[in-house]
Amino acid sequence: MNEFKAVDEIQDIVVGERNGAVVTLGDVGSVRRGSKERDVITRINGREAVEIAVYKEGDANAVGVARHVRERLERLRVSGEAAAARLEIVFDQSKFIQQAVDEVKGAAWEGGILALAILYFFLKDVKSTFIISTSIPISVMMTFFVMYISGISLNTMSLGGLALGVGMVVDDAIVVLESIQRYRDQGYPAMEAASVGTGEVGLAVSATTLTTVCVFVPIVFVEGVAGQLFRDQALTITYSLLASWVGAITLIPMLSSLQVGGHESRDQVGATRRVAPTQDPSSPFTRGLMAALRGVGAAARGVGRLLNLILSPFIKGFDKGFGVIQEGYPRLLRWAIGRRLRLVAGAAGVLALAVLGLLSTGTELMPEVSQGEFFIDVKMPVGTPLAVTDRTVQAMAEVVQGLPETRMVYSMTGAGGASSGAAGEERENIGQVHVMLKKGVRRAQEEAIMDRLRSDFARIPSVEYNFSRLSYFSFKTPIEVQVSGYNLRQIQDLSHEVTDRLSHIAGLTDVKSSAEGGNPEVQITFNRKKVASMGTTISAIATLLRNKIQGEVATEFMQKDRRIDVLVRASEGERTGVESIRRLSVSPPNASTQVPLASVADVRVEPGPAEIRRIDQQRVALVTANLVGRDLGSAVEDIRRAVAQVPLPADFSITVGGQSEEMATSFESMRFAIILAIFLVYLVMASQFESLLHPLVIMFSIPFGLVGVALALMLTGGTVSVMVLIGLIMLAGIVVKNAILLIDYTNHARRQGVPKEEAVVQAGQVRLRPILMTTGATVLGLLPMALGLGEGSELRQPMAITVIGGLTISTMLTLVLIPVIYVMLDRKK
Repeated sequence: MNEFKAVDEIQDIVVGERNGAVVTLGDVGSVRRGSKERDVITRINGREAVEIAVYKEGDANAVGVARHVRERLERLRVSGEAAAARLEIVFDQSKFIQQAVDEVKGAAWEGGILALAILYFFLKDVKSTFIISTSIPISVMMTFFVMYISGISLNTMSLGGLALGVGMVVDDAIVVLESIQRYRDQGYPAMEAASVGTGEVGLAVSATTLTTVCVFVPIVFVEGVAGQLFRDQALTITYSLLASWVGAITLIPMLSSLQVGGHESRDQVGATRRVAPTQDPSSPFTRGLMAALRGVGAAARGVGRLLNLILSPFIKGFDKGFGVIQEGYPRLLRWAIGRRLRLVAGAAGVLALAVLGLLSTGTELMPEVSQGEFFIDVKMPVGTPLAVTDRTVQAMAEVVQGLPETRMVYSMTGAGGASSGAAGEERENIGQVHVMLKKGVRRAQEEAIMDRLRSDFARIPSVEYNFSRLSYFSFKTPIEVQVSGYNLRQIQDLSHEVTDRLSHIAGLTDVKSSAEGGNPEVQITFNRKKVASMGTTISAIATLLRNKIQGEVATEFMQKDRRIDVLVRASEGERTGVESIRRLSVSPPNASTQVPLASVADVRVEPGPAEIRRIDQQRVALVTANLVGRDLGSAVEDIRRAVAQVPLPADFSITVGGQSEEMATSFESMRFAIILAIFLVYLVMASQFESLLHPLVIMFSIPFGLVGVALALMLTGGTVSVMVLIGLIMLAGIVVKNAILLIDYTNHARRQGVPKEEAVVQAGQVRLRPILMTTGATVLGLLPMALGLGEGSELRQPMAITVIGGLTISTMLTLVLIPVIYVMLDRKK
């Protein structure tokens, strides 16, 4: 079947129903097809094809729409309804979204399992681990409920918030259960231990949760791409943490108070004794429930014995290491208190080095996302015929298709500038190759493939090309330099000079100017006096020329439900070439003589602009470039120095925009958000502790988190981006948790009459285990995300690395520095 009939058949594919009417692909998509004199040639793996682009409505779900279209296409393949066409999906935005969502779900599951594993190593008790683990599903269910009410969808950012919080939602449960267990080990009855233990840490748990929640409030005020991306994530983490707090102060004490089958307890000297179970109540239903719980308890003890048997070597090694820490920590703390001034001075020096390290670290707006697909924009010299351009594009496509990592190659000749599977600008001398790689090709391999192709394409004469990836943000390329002015010719000259200067900057590649390569055009300049002497106007002559050359719609031809315009224009011989146009008659309809166009106008061929762009109503040309092997911030500094040396005429300007401008806006608002978050954390702690001094002591743990962030970025080769700044905001609420636990118990011990320095040491001994447990659970919960596996991991990995590095180092410093600073600043008797 010929191409037109195949296209008609495809356009008639039914994809749904709207308001009782059938909806076809032709209703929701656009079709690009060939003709005798084709403007665009499309191919898949070298075979000619017809492109159909399907767009979703603004409020529709991309994954749902794509799934529905794929199902309909599969039915067509099976039924043979579209037998004339071979249907291939070239671009599917929903695939990346679905894969990214699945990867986030996987990271959340893996993080939760790792967090529970470290808890089991600390507790060595299946029942206690199970009680704490209930915080995760309960928090997730409550979070989903609130998300549904507040209209937040399940996307990569909201699910990323859950994955980030999976290690934190158990923190409150850990602190409460550890406090209850401590009283149980001292011989308290189950009910009393639950009441006293929860009451002892209730203030600290509330303070730690509220401080963490407060740091996400300022994200509402963040501008630019950062605010648009992370609002859902901030709200999701807030909901999950509040849900975990409610569960920690209600469900955990209740489950801990249920004594089904007795438990083993250690007294102060370490002797093991058995505590009798709670007596069965008289209610038959309650007796049955208690019997069921006893069965669960017996099964848990059996599972615990089996796990202890399997993990015995690892548990013994863990216990030995933790025992060394428990024994050595009080001695280390007393030594640090005795050398407090030197210790604080040394810590301040380390902090200063970390700040200098962060200031010298490269910056970028957002990490570039690798999806196993990229584009190659191709440009031939101006005036190159479509057939010649097509041969060059096909030669490049064959090179790409010969790579073992290539899955599919889709090429367009005569169009380019696409970033989502549909053609952009159309010219005979441009084209585009869309490369789809096989599953499993990682970012490093993708970069290597691009470098290999650059060297291969360098052998093809008279071709310019640049590589780009799919962009879900405002900017397709990281570097954009705007050349502004009023004269197109001068703008073009300036943009060429800027392009030349950028080409010599290290790390910039695929430098391209939007002012390059305009098509030749016929320009007609009228002689106004001669036109007036003819008794007509320039407007009338221009309309007459347009109708003769382009044609005028005289009527319409009906074919089925489609209307085809019928154009009336001059014969092909009268409108082919400049000389033919010069001879066209421009006399008024009632004139007695025929006047050729050449007698009243100057007709010449001049190169015209490829495009005319305006920003703020001013003409601009964009010079774009990609980055290879360096960060955006340092590259922008080099670009600013280079363009500052370009001499500018009056009323012309050169500015560096694009991602650098967006980065400046986002970084500025993020700095404000960090300061506001720290202020809110201080206010919450001041209200909880009813003191201005103790929150100030706790706040010292925040800057020392920068030491871990600087170290983590240095070890991983990362840069400071919006993702890292979001991680810093999270750290402001997370790192104070440990300090709150220490200061809270220190104040509790001092109220019991314990001297200040001894109270600090006692607080460190009592809170050491819950601090290490909560830190370990959070770090291991984030570990799968920090490894950067799966689709879209480039967006999540820097944030996870920031939190892990900052929390780990801050915890180690907090255990020593916060008690020392407390001793130095607190002078109350």
